[in-house]
Amino acid sequence: MRVLVVEDQAELADDIADGLRDQGIGADVAYDGPAGIEKALMNSYDVVVLDRDLPKVHGDAVCATLVGSRSAARILMLTAAATVGDRVQGLNLGADDYLGKPFAFEELSPGSGRWPGAPRLPSR
Repeated sequence: MRVLVVEDQAELADDIADGLRDQGIGADVAYDGPAGIEKALMNSYDVVVLDRDLPKVHGDAVCATLVGSRSAARILMLTAAATVGDRVQGLNLGADDYLGKPFAFEELSPGSGRWPGAPRLPSR
């Protein structure tokens, strides 16, 4: 599995990518909208973890670009904009899932069942 993390908070982006790598998942990082679009269109990703409030090009525009390009990557919006209206708007843009900040890494990890083909975490 290969994941692109598009997040302008560098420490958070790197922490997410490192956590995914610790689980054996290939993870790349982009810190703004244009870099996210470029990487997503030039590489094959299974999942794009996408912040909405990105500099230069807003995450909504990144999402629309990826959906319009018919990218096969699933889009998981990870953002502080987490009201019901925000979530509905993000899903209507074409995101496959939506997770509000703050979050626990377990909610984001492939083992949570959020991503297709990933094993679910064992029940507690």
